[in-house]
Amino acid sequence: MPNLFSPFTLKDVTLRNRIAISPMTMFSCAADGLVNDWHLVHLGARAVGGAGLVIIEQLAVSPEGRMTPTCAGIWSDDHIPALRRVTDFIKAHGAVPGVQLGHSGRKGSITPPWDGYAQLPVDHPLAWEPIGPTDEPFGGARYPRGARYASQADIERLKDDFAQGARRAAEAGFEWAELHYAHGFLGASFFSPIANSRDDAYGGSLENRSRFLVETLDAVRPLWPESLPLTMRIGATDYHPDSHTIEDTIWLVRTMAEHGLDLVDISMGMNSDRSTDVPWTDRGFMVPAAARIRREAGLPTAVSWNLADPAYADSVIRSEEVDLLLIGRPALENPHWPLYAALKLGLDAPYELMPTQYQHALARSRDLVNCGGFGPIGPTAS
Repeated sequence: MPNLFSPFTLKDVTLRNRIAISPMTMFSCAADGLVNDWHLVHLGARAVGGAGLVIIEQLAVSPEGRMTPTCAGIWSDDHIPALRRVTDFIKAHGAVPGVQLGHSGRKGSITPPWDGYAQLPVDHPLAWEPIGPTDEPFGGARYPRGARYASQADIERLKDDFAQGARRAAEAGFEWAELHYAHGFLGASFFSPIANSRDDAYGGSLENRSRFLVETLDAVRPLWPESLPLTMRIGATDYHPDSHTIEDTIWLVRTMAEHGLDLVDISMGMNSDRSTDVPWTDRGFMVPAAARIRREAGLPTAVSWNLADPAYADSVIRSEEVDLLLIGRPALENPHWPLYAALKLGLDAPYELMPTQYQHALARSRDLVNCGGFGPIGPTAS
């Protein structure tokens, strides 16, 4: 029976456990999209912390694919050396480096969260024109601007942008790739009937709304090593009455598997600012959808959202509802969340998750009383 700390093998890659660090945008690059020391320390700390897979934030496959002018990119070969520095460090500390390739679509050209998180004025020197399946804006106070309707020429360019991004990711040393088709970004907006009202081959029916996603996978597949996992993040639902259904998602996952997809990461669509009744505070609220998709689509499955309780996280793996858990904010609060989970679950030799430089001191700390300074991973947590 698998458990949270059992290895997981997909293609020629084996993760040391079922804990993945979810891609989380840091808004910490210059306008050139190059990752820097922040990303090295941020991601390196999670590898040191014991995760099996560490996925870098969404890397924009083109400049207009960024969310903000401070987002990371992979649209140029100039990005490769800085990314290689990060992947080398992650691998040196026992984790697998993963990459999320994406395009912001209608949700691009905004400011970072601490600067308002709203679209830049059209005349702002760093602004650009967002692009989407139609020219309709995402909506709401944050996204009032319309988008450029993606022409056939745009679609062909965008597919190639994803493919070249995958090539660069492989050259940069990533060993796990995820196509970001969720959270209201470009792929999600093509798939969603909320966002996509086209009347050509890329809109209307489920098959047509899936076409951009499938064709992008087909473009990526030859340029991403066959021996390495190629995955996607998809929104199971938008929690909106006009959303695509879970049955639609199952059909898409089956289709993508036929085209070479190796695993699906289940999240939310987020294609509307008018979604209602999202159970934000419910523990593991996406797990039932992910379990059904895994069961009916027959593909290995990952899931995120509200998985911070180690006992619950372990139970989800043990019951074989999903294969991999993506941990986000809990790993920001505690970079050593895998160690915390190992201690909570009574794992034998939990400190073997840590680098050699840490193991002796941490193991010895379990025998000390009132030593202080060990927080949630110290003696009181064991």
